[in-house]
This record gives sequence, structure tokens and C-alpha cells, in this order.
Amino acid sequence: MKPKRIIIMALSVSILGLFCYKSYRVLWAVNVALNAPTVDVYIPSDPDFGMLLTAVEPYLKRPSEFVLLAQIKRLDQYPKPGHYVLKHGMSNLALIEQLRSANEPIVLKFNNQERLEDLVGTLSRQIEPDSLELLMAFKNQEFLTKAQMNSETLLTLFVPNSYEVYWNVSAEGIGQRMLTEYRAFWNADRLEKAKAINLTPTQVVILASIVQKESVKPSERPIIAGVYLNRLRRNMPLQADPTVIFAKKKMENDYQQIIRRVLYKDLTLDSPYNTYKYAGLPPGPITMPDINSIDAVLNAERHRYLYFVADPNRPGFHDFSRSLSQHNRKRRAYINWIKKQGIKR
Repeated sequence: MKPKRIIIMALSVSILGLFCYKSYRVLWAVNVALNAPTVDVYIPSDPDFGMLLTAVEPYLKRPSEFVLLAQIKRLDQYPKPGHYVLKHGMSNLALIEQLRSANEPIVLKFNNQERLEDLVGTLSRQIEPDSLELLMAFKNQEFLTKAQMNSETLLTLFVPNSYEVYWNVSAEGIGQRMLTEYRAFWNADRLEKAKAINLTPTQVVILASIVQKESVKPSERPIIAGVYLNRLRRNMPLQADPTVIFAKKKMENDYQQIIRRVLYKDLTLDSPYNTYKYAGLPPGPITMPDINSIDAVLNAERHRYLYFVADPNRPGFHDFSRSLSQHNRKRRAYINWIKKQGIKR
């Protein structure tokens, strides 16, 4: 064989080898290097390739090779939004397939929010829509009509729980999902129990919000719910201190203030949330009650108690009474205890 042909063949083999090596590196060699087994990346809605690259580039050993393959695979022309889980040791090919088709849902959690504004803040920290988008979607009149709610009762729509949703779900999509979950929560059994105590689902949640604020002890909540139902049946005012606290916060537009003691002057606040001044349930919930509190109302204990006061001998629990005279004796003992503790507000 002539030396010239040998040289040409050697060069061809070298070029082929280099091509195979480069192809292997671009396609299958490890290009995702992490300090942990996985990392979450979030690509916003209506992305361009620059947004996608910004999200993944910090985890790439050789960004230029990823860009080359992305262009070949046309990912640069059709980037997709969402939440993606990158795994340590991924190749460019595996990464591109992940970014094309593996938008992973996130677990959305919320509970015990005092206002709708607090809820949208909690939601916006977990999903793409911001708090203003969520607030506008939830307060949209068409949505309120569909949900059969108003601005005061809207918080009763949201059942505290964990929900799988896509990170890039729209604000309207979240509203529809919560409405679907609400309707599923209010199944035939719960609706029948609400009817038996002569309350609508919205009223049940409003009462549950008061029960939730009254006691941190789940075992006590059915007893407290029974007290308030007894009062409603007798057309007695609820006289629930937590509603006065909420009324004060709402009137002063200061929801951060901490009030541990309701004063006599607070009982005169002219607010529909003040159940000392206005009979019946307040116009909306004073917090987002958890499922335990809602079910405590639906399964309220049947008894003859009409009053209760915090029990100084059992922190967190309450002492229940059937008569006002009995209640007043217990209440005086509690007030004396409060004074000894130096609690003024």
C-alpha cells in the first residue's frame, strides 16, 4: 500500500474516531453535575431558550455541548415551562428528554390562614402565579358566582390540605381546582350532617373557624361546637371572644397585633364580626379552619352546656357550664388568674 493512501486512511480513522468521541460526549456523556442526587429547576411560562438555559446552566459541566444538542433536537425553538427535576449524572440527551416531557407536579400545602390575602401569599410562594394574579382570579365576579360565594365567605371555599398541582398552573386553574376539591369535600354524608344541624356548608365553616380559634385541643372542639349550636338554637348571641379579636384587627387593619385578652371596651366594637353585639354567625370566617374543626361542628357533641371559660388548672382546656351563675363563678376565678399572670392585653 502506498504511503499516501496509508496517511489518508489514518487521517480518516482519526477523524472518524474524533467524530465518534465528540458525538458520544454530546449525546451520552455525563454533563449534569450536582452536589446532591437531584435539584429542582423552574422554567416560567412563555419561555424562550435563554430562560431555559439560565435555569439549567449552573448545573452543566459543558454548557456549549448542551446548547448544540438542544439546537439539533429543536428544544431551543420549543422550550416548555414547568418544574423539572434534574438528576446527578444525566447526559445531554437524557436532560433534553426530561425538559421536553417531564413537568413534575408539586405538592401545594396551606392551612389556617386568617385572610384571603394571607392565603394568596402562601400559595404564591409555592406556584408560579403571584399573589395579585391569584387575588384577582379568586375575586373575579364570574368565579364568585360560580362558587356561590361572596368576598366575605370566599375563604370557606379553600379546604386546608395537600394538593398535587403543576407549578406553572394558572391562577384561574387553581381557583377551579379548589372549587372541584370543595365540592368533593362536601360529599353526601357531610351535607346531610350540615342539614341536620340546620346550617349550610358555608355556615359550618364559619362556625368551625370560631371553634378553631377557641381551642387548640381537637378533643374539645366537638364540645365547644355543641355550645355554640345550643346558643344558635336558643337565639342567644354567640359571644365568642375570637370574633371580637378578629373584629378589632379588621377595623384597625392590623392583623399582626397579638391580643391575648379581650377587654370590656372591645365588646362594644361596632362590627358584624363582633358576636357580642350582633346575634348569629359573623358574615365570614375569622380564620381558615382545618378539617378537624369542620368535622367537629358536623359531629358536635350533644349536651346542655351554654357557657365555657378557659380552665386555669388545665392550660389549653376549658371549663363548661349549663347556667350563667355557674359560669360567672368560673369566669371570676379565671379573671383572677389572668391578673396574677400580669396579662393586660
